[in-house]
Amino acid sequence: MSSDKYRSASFARINIFLLGFIALAIAFAAMKITASVVIPFIIAVLLTFVLEPVILILERIKIPRVIAAIVIVLLIAAAVYATGFVLFKSFKTILTLYPKYERRFTEIYITIARTFKMPYDEQLSLIDNLWGQLGLRARVQALAINTSEAFFFYLSKTVMVILFVVFLLLEIGHFRKRIETAFIGKMSSRIQHIVAGVVSQVARYLSIKFFTSLSTGIIVGLLLSLIKLDFPLVWGVISFILNFIPTIGSIVAGGGVFIFSFVQFYPDPGPILAAGAIMLGVNMIIGNILEPRIQGQNLGLSPFIILVSLSCWGWLWGFAGLVLAVPMTVIVKIICDNTPGLEPASILMGSFQEVKQKSQDEAVYSSETE
Repeated sequence: MSSDKYRSASFARINIFLLGFIALAIAFAAMKITASVVIPFIIAVLLTFVLEPVILILERIKIPRVIAAIVIVLLIAAAVYATGFVLFKSFKTILTLYPKYERRFTEIYITIARTFKMPYDEQLSLIDNLWGQLGLRARVQALAINTSEAFFFYLSKTVMVILFVVFLLLEIGHFRKRIETAFIGKMSSRIQHIVAGVVSQVARYLSIKFFTSLSTGIIVGLLLSLIKLDFPLVWGVISFILNFIPTIGSIVAGGGVFIFSFVQFYPDPGPILAAGAIMLGVNMIIGNILEPRIQGQNLGLSPFIILVSLSCWGWLWGFAGLVLAVPMTVIVKIICDNTPGLEPASILMGSFQEVKQKSQDEAVYSSETE
């Protein structure tokens, strides 16, 4: 009889696991299909978590929530516009200086062509040679079309995010009362605990990430200007944006600076090595030393889980998924930690220090109860 009960219990667990897997697959498919609507909403929710403490401070000095929300959102929109304007003007300047860089590219390309025995017609320009060998014309045309489409796409999504943030900031002030009215007893307190944990951890992560990324961009821009690298402001802005993507963003920004410095300073190795050392040193000091000390173990995520989340959310939502990967994984972990039956998933996602601390706390609690 006991054997039959064990089999039925095991069968029930397997069914629950399969149902959970199917539900997860359906949820991922739904998020993939509805990405154009879901991504702006998720970004707006995360920005609301970060901006809500600022709204509360402004409310304490007798500024109405409506005015505070509109002013803050307009300031963010102005900052985004200023960043886009700087990048646009810088890229426009790069196009005017194209002949200078074409000569550099030509020298490098001739060296590579001679080294690897590639055909090169000196009567043709560099672009004509590349078109002949790599089919560059079609690639450039496709890139231009995709870039123009992406610009208008992100412009429309930015307007949608701004609208979402304004209305969410106006509504979030009554959110706790609505939870208490909609859910009674333990469910209400549990939901409030989950929301409070999500808001505090995500807001802390994004705030610290913003200031460390801003510091990275400023320092990179200043140091690159000292070695006379062209467009240090552009590289500072790019480093600031890509620093929101853990590990991968820093590698991409560093690789871009190194390649550009190689084109500009070739064949002088000094500035090239200096540019590489600047990107490596700044990202190592801020990203691997200062930021973990400031952030502490509050996220409680395993480094392996962070890399897996970057792969999953990046595949799901592209560049936006890479930026949102860590906050979304933190939210999933907090929900699992407060949902009966999903605690093991939270433990598996956590860092070793967090698991060790939980074990110590449980041991202390057991000794006290005995």
